[in-house]
Amino acid sequence: MKAVNNNFNIPELLSPAGEPDSFFGAINAGADAIYLAGEKFGARAYATNFNTDTLVNCIYYAHLMHKKVYLTVNTLFKENETEQLLAYILPFYEAGLDACIVQDLGALRILKTAFPDMEIHISTQMTICSQYGANLLKEMGASRIVPARELSLNEIQQIKRNVNIELETFIHGAMCYCYSGQCLFSSILGGRSGNRGRCAQPCRLPYQIRENHAISREMYPLSLKDMCTIEHLPQLIESGIDSFKIEGRMKKPEYAAGVTDVYRRAMDRYFELRTMHGAEEAAHRYTCDSSDQKILSSLYIRSEVQDGYYFKHNGKEMITLESPSYAGGDEQLLASIQQSFLHTKKRLPVEINAKFSVGAPAKLSIRCEDAEIHVEGAVVEQAKNAPLTEENIKKQLLKLGDTSFFSEHISIQMDDTIFFSLKALNELRRDACDRLLVALTQKQRRIAPDFMLQPSFETDGISSILKISHKNNDCKISEEPMYSILVSNLLQLQEVHRYLQKNSRQVSRVYIEIDCFFDKSAEMTESILTLKKYTEIWIALPYIFRNKTEQEMEQLLLLHEAIHFDGVLVRSMDEFGFLKNHPFQKLPLRADAGVYTWNFAATQELSEICQRFTIPYELNSKEQGILLNKANASSYEKIVYGRIPMMVTANCVMRTSKGCNKDNHATLHLVDRYKKEFPVVRNCGQCYNVIYNSVPLRLSLETQGNSQFKELRLQFTIEDADTTANVLEYYLGEESTSNHFSQEYTTGHEKRGVE
Repeated sequence: MKAVNNNFNIPELLSPAGEPDSFFGAINAGADAIYLAGEKFGARAYATNFNTDTLVNCIYYAHLMHKKVYLTVNTLFKENETEQLLAYILPFYEAGLDACIVQDLGALRILKTAFPDMEIHISTQMTICSQYGANLLKEMGASRIVPARELSLNEIQQIKRNVNIELETFIHGAMCYCYSGQCLFSSILGGRSGNRGRCAQPCRLPYQIRENHAISREMYPLSLKDMCTIEHLPQLIESGIDSFKIEGRMKKPEYAAGVTDVYRRAMDRYFELRTMHGAEEAAHRYTCDSSDQKILSSLYIRSEVQDGYYFKHNGKEMITLESPSYAGGDEQLLASIQQSFLHTKKRLPVEINAKFSVGAPAKLSIRCEDAEIHVEGAVVEQAKNAPLTEENIKKQLLKLGDTSFFSEHISIQMDDTIFFSLKALNELRRDACDRLLVALTQKQRRIAPDFMLQPSFETDGISSILKISHKNNDCKISEEPMYSILVSNLLQLQEVHRYLQKNSRQVSRVYIEIDCFFDKSAEMTESILTLKKYTEIWIALPYIFRNKTEQEMEQLLLLHEAIHFDGVLVRSMDEFGFLKNHPFQKLPLRADAGVYTWNFAATQELSEICQRFTIPYELNSKEQGILLNKANASSYEKIVYGRIPMMVTANCVMRTSKGCNKDNHATLHLVDRYKKEFPVVRNCGQCYNVIYNSVPLRLSLETQGNSQFKELRLQFTIEDADTTANVLEYYLGEESTSNHFSQEYTTGHEKRGVE
């Protein structure tokens, strides 16, 4: 008989908790770890979440049960919020919090500097899509990556093979249509930012799709079906994924417990088969019980289910075209889950020994696992009447209901006639249980870092540990700021060329979308080479970096020999990671608005590989000013014109509505209930969509709230030649007038910002 190799990675089952009942229910159901949020900085701001005391006690309880707790700190931080972070995390750190999940690069820098012995996990909100981004984040101090949910299983395995870092992936629950972290739809339309945990889910609303003059019926083209991978567990387990994550911190406790239970039993069933038969035979024998499938389909599923992106890139079958509403839950099933997992609490067995001798202090010892506690109480007295009985002592000492312990064995030694008050008995029991809790969780507990106890920390805060010095930005600002221009096609490029032939003194660079370089037309090549005479030429990399992008980057090296690019506009952490060991690393790099630098600590984290940044869309003018007070104003560029990218998506609106035709030039529009039209630009080379705002951002020099910026950007996406020429004349012409902007526009978050 062939020997069975059981030396393989056993993935963790990670469950959500939006409230304490969900936390205890998931642990009872078999979760190995729980992710949850406190009262601040979590990406589910509308969940019940946990106050400080409750969360600390949950950490202790989890460690008693040999489980882990991960705290979501996965929102973006404004500059004036970073000082709150360490004080917020400190009580959880001291309690033994196992890891923080972060999106913000500044939060990453602050936490790894202050708490180097606490793990940091990178949220899926950071949109990591390749080994290059994963390796870069590892170098920055991360121990685990939650990659983009849009990756295939092959891409996940590629990361695992090439980077020694833990990977956590979603196996069940709701799916976003947009790459997580790249969605501004809710933010721009209503001020509720997904990057701040307040998404209003406009993707779940009805839209029509317009192509040219044809318009579809109303449907839900942006609403993905919920993910369910129960049938694919053997393949996912064998892939080397370290943690299986269940989505659902906004859902009810019955969901957290019920889904956890189904996946726990399915995983254990496969482990048992694998132990007996090996991986290949176990995968063949593994089946998903129909009753379990019924349970999952009855627990708040959005219409039908699908298995995510593990085995497909996109597709109409992934979308809830008819209705995105939840089906609710089966009442009988919910009652069963409540009875099994929510009305009970796991407790650890303890052994209790007590001794009561007249004239000596009462003694109590309590033992659990490898910990034993001995405590002494008040002196035992001789009873004058109604002596304390052994039964009375047992009754009081076994009152462990408000603890995490129970006892089936208690031993009492006592003199015949003693007096010892019930109050003193209760104090003795509580003291012993409290000390036992400390002893059992001592290995995970920590003490506050020394610097946080110093008086200087109260005044200097995070600036002192990150060695941040405030910048003096009272320098004179040029009356005529320099402009950069981003173009997406040949017509826009030609209009820029025509303008620069007349006047190029205010234009410092032109960003050209990477796809333009692969336009085989002689006009495109000639225009790019001619433009080089007037200004710098920078490559604008794709919003998403996957395998196809890597191949194109190698082709660009050949073009570089002819064109000699002057710099690179970088749009993802994957691209920064890739460029670290690429010839283009020698060129100046600028982070685009989607590489979020909401705070100065974030720019510091990127400073070794990037010295130039773009102001994010979601900071208002006041918040921009606060950031610039710490940073050098000349290191930031501000977008003052252009359509804001609302979504970057792996799924394709064209493929959903009509089928894939790989025609980049066929621009679609999503039409909402108010007849607003959102252009959908397809990047067929990289196979993603960008959904833009229905109107362009337009900030005039008069309406900008902050005049410290020395570099401003005009960004052209779907503009035709006439519009491009008008915009150039408005911003760069000698006699600018607003007549060039008769169409509707927005000032974005310049005034309002986000919560």
